[in-house]
Amino acid sequence: MWLQMWLPQGWDQSAVEREGPETAFITALCSWGQLGTAIGFLLPPVLVPNTVDDIDQMGHNISIMFYGTAAVSTLLFLLTGVVFDEKPKFPPSQAQAVLQDIPPEDYSYKQSIINLFRNIPFVLLLISYGMMTGAFYSVSTLLNQMIVTHYPGEEVNAGRIGLTLVVAGMLGSIICGLWLDYTKTYKQTTLIVYILSFVGMTIFTFTLDIGNLVIVFVTGGVLGFFMTGYLPLGFEFAAEITYPESEGTSSGLLNASAQIFGILFTLVQGKLITDYDPRAGNLFLCAWMFVGIILTALIKSDLRRHTVNSGILNTDIKAVPVDSPTEHERNNTVLKKQSESAV
Repeated sequence: MWLQMWLPQGWDQSAVEREGPETAFITALCSWGQLGTAIGFLLPPVLVPNTVDDIDQMGHNISIMFYGTAAVSTLLFLLTGVVFDEKPKFPPSQAQAVLQDIPPEDYSYKQSIINLFRNIPFVLLLISYGMMTGAFYSVSTLLNQMIVTHYPGEEVNAGRIGLTLVVAGMLGSIICGLWLDYTKTYKQTTLIVYILSFVGMTIFTFTLDIGNLVIVFVTGGVLGFFMTGYLPLGFEFAAEITYPESEGTSSGLLNASAQIFGILFTLVQGKLITDYDPRAGNLFLCAWMFVGIILTALIKSDLRRHTVNSGILNTDIKAVPVDSPTEHERNNTVLKKQSESAV
């Protein structure tokens, strides 16, 4: 079969039948890096309490927090170098099996970026993903300022609300990843979660100042559930519509877009909160999220990677290493034993 020539050495023609690990679910698990953000909401108000009258004590507390962060980051860096392999022993899916035998010298990062920017659906996703994730970054950064504006002296509860937002988002990531693996409805799921994030942001905006922190906890959790749940959807949708381009390139561009929009949104929203009130800043984000919904609806859902994984192009290839006997070999063995017994 035609795909045999693309399979890595050690793989046979019967080698790609299953889609391998559930990729969207694994991507969702990786978004549990948001746990660090959750800890970032919870610990700073505890480690650095509001000691305005004692600047030296505040400086000492900040130093402890920074040195602790540096120590944990260094440990994680060392563990990454020791524990992680460069790549799995066997390709996890047919789509990856096709790509792994391509010589590294044939890959051009520059050409890959050019190809991605020529891909109109990816460009639309790049902008809409940046808007959504940038809005999430902006809300996370300015949450303390928003809470304290309406609830003075509630810095600790502001951190807890941020923790609720992120933990709910971690749960949302897992559920969205599972749903995506089950249905393979990439565009529909991405669009629905985007709309629900917009609804959650609108509700959060108009309930922030009602004077009840319990409601803010609830609406913050709902907002985080959908906004963070969107993150793995964006990565997986990008991988689908850009295949066979490198997922590292597409995800890198998505992260860059998120950072750019995050910086811009944080600056503008912070200015609006300072000059007016948190509602003005949140409405600014709502407007851009609505634009993101329109852009997401315009994306053409061309699931290239899923087409390869589902075996539409070649149904005779399975994801099993050549060390295992092929179906043909097993049949020959059975026939041989039957003929020997007959004799």
